[in-house]
Amino acid sequence: MSHLPHQQGGGVAEVLLPVLALLVCAGGYLLLARAARRRNPARPWHRRRTVAFCGGVALLAAALLPPVAPFAHHDFRGHMAQHMLIGMYAPLALVLGAPVTLLLRTLPAVRARRLTGLLHSRPARLLAHPAVALALSAGSLPVLYFTPLYESAMDRPAAHWLLHAHFLLSGCLFAHSVAGPDPAPGRPGVPARLVCLGCAIAVHAVTAQLMYGQFWVDIRAPVTEVRGGAEIMYYGGDIAELLLAAALVATWRPVRRGPAAPAALPAR
Repeated sequence: MSHLPHQQGGGVAEVLLPVLALLVCAGGYLLLARAARRRNPARPWHRRRTVAFCGGVALLAAALLPPVAPFAHHDFRGHMAQHMLIGMYAPLALVLGAPVTLLLRTLPAVRARRLTGLLHSRPARLLAHPAVALALSAGSLPVLYFTPLYESAMDRPAAHWLLHAHFLLSGCLFAHSVAGPDPAPGRPGVPARLVCLGCAIAVHAVTAQLMYGQFWVDIRAPVTEVRGGAEIMYYGGDIAELLLAAALVATWRPVRRGPAAPAALPAR
């Protein structure tokens, strides 16, 4: 299998732009958390949420900045490590930060009601369903690695950044649909979410095994790199999905049922 070097990054701009974007995200979250504490001191914003969100931003920084980003440009193993960070680990941490709940606590009442209405809309409920999120996240892996799409995206900087955005957004959507603490109207019960999580595990495992065995893979890289990337996907994906399962258990709250109503007397 021949190896063609991918187009390199855009130098200083490719470092500064992600840094600025990540600083804006982290700074905005910290300002909102401070506002939430000031607005309702009796109900302060949990520090663990802030730590989780800032940890997600740090994971994104690790993926988008040196040394990982330059490594990902010329080695498939670096790409796969970047993929794991952007598409699985960072989304879980960001989602556990409950940014939508924080936003609802700090928005004026009118805007908060509008956002709540948007979350309850039919398109939003459909998009946040675990099955749809599964198709957008794990379902895109065979399309990416078993077609010319991967090589095409790697050779075009704009397409490469769109691929990063897809990994991040679909990963956040899947983590939210399975175990997110933010409001999720219409979210199915725990058994259905566990089934979707099991399907994601299976898709990652089968894709990694096919990639390792060089079946149908369309990646112009040395076999050792492709197999190394497959191992990162296999083991890194397992760890990320175990963490997601743990988050599901930690955030799950059983439905409390009130006392049963007394049976009516039979009519005479």
